[in-house]
Amino acid sequence: MKEIKEKHALLMRWTHWVNFPVLTVMIWSGLFIYWANDAYGISIFSFTLIKFFPEWFYKYFHIPHRLAEGMAFHFLFMWFFFINGLLYIAYTLFSGAWRELVPKRNSFKEAWQVLLHDLHIRKTTPPQKKYNAAQRIAYSAIILMGAGSVITGLAIYKPVQLYWLCWLCGGYHFARIIHFALTIGYVLFFVIHILQVALAGWNNFRSVVSGFEVIETEPQIREEKTLTANNAENETNGSK
Repeated sequence: MKEIKEKHALLMRWTHWVNFPVLTVMIWSGLFIYWANDAYGISIFSFTLIKFFPEWFYKYFHIPHRLAEGMAFHFLFMWFFFINGLLYIAYTLFSGAWRELVPKRNSFKEAWQVLLHDLHIRKTTPPQKKYNAAQRIAYSAIILMGAGSVITGLAIYKPVQLYWLCWLCGGYHFARIIHFALTIGYVLFFVIHILQVALAGWNNFRSVVSGFEVIETEPQIREEKTLTANNAENETNGSK
């Protein structure tokens, strides 16, 4: 027997789906800005081993000479990203949903068990409620990353007017490094998140779209419910 169970609230789903295209536009426009000062890579003794974005990458995606366009899109969608994140944080705080998201004392230990289970090394299913330990850590981390992106982004955007914020971020150059590293973190999170959704199956994906999931009721639970209902009905009839 199948039952429909409510899983995700409307505001949670709304902010989740809005965040994806907004972040995509911000990362894409960020590439236009980064092209103008392509400073990062891995070098040894002035010999560049790895450059994050080679010249062919920029040419293939028509990125060069689009700095002004990139800045316009980036600074516009920054506000959508900020407001959407603020809505999500406000919802989790006022609804009490933060209790299901914040990692617990044993979450890091259980997250290791989740990883081993996902890699098919460990057969025993780790503890799973609405979110497992690995999801608690990942979803809490992504909120902190979002806050970090806004703070470092503002420090880079207005380093003179917001000199105190720039100073708190370790200076302009260090703020830019953090901002860049957080962007790489988003991309890695997206890849892992999409893989996890694919592995979790259609039911999990459907719950983030509709807010409900279909669960299979255990036969024993169904029998207990039926027995309880019959006893209640007999008691009602006997009292008449």
